[in-house]
Amino acid sequence: MIRVREAVIVEGRYDKIKLSSLVDGIILETGGFRIFKDPEKLALIRRLAESRGIVILTDSDSAGFLIRNYLNGAVPPEKIKHAYIPDLFGKEKRKDRPSKEGKLGVEGVPVDLLLEALRRAGVVWEDAAGETAAAAPVTKADLYECGLSGREDSAVRRKQFLRALGLPEHLSANALVRVLGGIYSKEEFYCEASRILGGSAGREAPSAHENRQERGCSDAQNH
Repeated sequence: MIRVREAVIVEGRYDKIKLSSLVDGIILETGGFRIFKDPEKLALIRRLAESRGIVILTDSDSAGFLIRNYLNGAVPPEKIKHAYIPDLFGKEKRKDRPSKEGKLGVEGVPVDLLLEALRRAGVVWEDAAGETAAAAPVTKADLYECGLSGREDSAVRRKQFLRALGLPEHLSANALVRVLGGIYSKEEFYCEASRILGGSAGREAPSAHENRQERGCSDAQNH
């Protein structure tokens, strides 16, 4: 059980039940698409965002991203963190058939992957010693340097990168920046991009910055 400072926003009742076994904190459900016509619930989410911040943890299918994007436009971006579950195909035990896209929702995702999704989002929690943990940012320029944004083959390379990290295919470049900020420091990101995408990670020529990153990767691998 982890004590989360931010309020966690999920889609449905079963998602909330699943998360309640992991998270000691505020968990609020949108009621699926009902949030679109529920001004009182939206007002509550805005108040929570203002007072403590929110973490959006919706399903990885198109419907989940529709809800996520709606909330993203209704709450100041600096008050939101985004947690993404990977694309896992299957069926929840309580259901007769898979969802329209065949992907598991939050309720069907293994516990360790939910915790990893929260960690990647940069969620602030307290461990047993009462210490907090948060992650460092990665910028859009870093994605460009690694060929993950703004280039002819960026969509293909980003899809490869997302698959390797176990992140959903619908993730945009802007959303990826937010996620990476919760996982890696800048140096760690360049190391991981080089590992997944190979060699120069899409950059035209080595730079002083690149050489520093590669030395850092080498040092980390040797220890």
